[in-house]
Amino acid sequence: MTHDQNAVEFDVVVIGGGPAGATAAWDLARAGRSVLLLDRAGRTKPCGGAVPPRLLEEFEVPQSLLVARARSARMVAPSNRAVDMPVGEIGYVGMVDRDVFDEWLRARAETAGAQRRIGTYDHIERDSAEGAVVCYSTARGGEMHKVRTRLVIGADGARSGVARESIPGAERNKCVFAYHEIVKSPATTPEGFDGTRCDVLYQGKLSPDFYAWIFPHGETASIGVGSANKGFSLRGAVKQLRDEMGLEGCETLRREGAPIPLKPLKRWDNGRDVLVTGDAAGVVAPASGEGIYYAMVCGRIAAQTAQAFIATGNPTLLKRARRSFLREHGRVFWILGIMQYFWYSSDKRRERFVDMCADRDVQVLTWQAYMNKKLVRANPMAHVRIFIKDCAHLLGLKPVAQ
Repeated sequence: MTHDQNAVEFDVVVIGGGPAGATAAWDLARAGRSVLLLDRAGRTKPCGGAVPPRLLEEFEVPQSLLVARARSARMVAPSNRAVDMPVGEIGYVGMVDRDVFDEWLRARAETAGAQRRIGTYDHIERDSAEGAVVCYSTARGGEMHKVRTRLVIGADGARSGVARESIPGAERNKCVFAYHEIVKSPATTPEGFDGTRCDVLYQGKLSPDFYAWIFPHGETASIGVGSANKGFSLRGAVKQLRDEMGLEGCETLRREGAPIPLKPLKRWDNGRDVLVTGDAAGVVAPASGEGIYYAMVCGRIAAQTAQAFIATGNPTLLKRARRSFLREHGRVFWILGIMQYFWYSSDKRRERFVDMCADRDVQVLTWQAYMNKKLVRANPMAHVRIFIKDCAHLLGLKPVAQ
């Protein structure tokens, strides 16, 4: 086991190079901090790859990374009733391939000055010297390496090893397991696939407690499903979806699976020298499962919090990260959590949910909220109308359209 020195080698060690970790490393390196970005090789998270245009602007991501621009979404009910939700004039849903997108983010952080290493996090040690000692291996069963840092940022995904080791209660955070297949896809199929549209299927046969999706990626498509039901066959559901949409004969390029957190952790730091971010902090939007934008926002907040901590040495400042994120996005997460709990609980309720999506007020405010990443207050009467309609659906007073 190698141990180079007792002196602090890095201001921050970021563990995990997904959107949250790579963004945190980029921001910190640009600010002049010494940063190590530690990431495992050859892993891509299963993800539909949807990003709002706002992400490109906020995080200086080039349009060239978009593999498609979806102009509408189709919501499909258990009865196969389909409701189209055109984006309209306010924008589009950008689609990225996580394999390429994540690597671009990591490379940008390195260009800004972060040091990249390939390795697998093992544990943190502490001794009488300053800082935490991150222990990691570079190969399965290989030599263990150590590096000393003032702060560890855990961005190592849902069921984060950093969080489980350092933050009480992190191991109990509930997750949905997601699985998808990236396939070479035609522009359309007679069975209904459309390479310009995102399809979201709310059907118990494809997911008893979440949803299935088909998202276009230009010449490829992500076909996936999520569920917290351990006995449910995710691969079987994807196969069924491919068969039904005429995509069964398409070449499969990748298969990926991973847990997705259902809600933010109650605590994001250990009160000393560890802070978690992104999926490791539980930052995935309930109901929609959207994670890329929120992960990058969370990574930026982690970097800002790290700056304050390093400048002062005050560990109580680490609590700022969670407070800052929830101040901006907590209300949206709370409402989406209620939606998921209620509307995804049965096919009868899923049917009513898709029926509600046909309402023009719902569509306009949904897309505005997606593009702006906040609840829209510009049209209060639309919110009143939606509230009345929603209550009617909840009480079963409004018949389901057929």
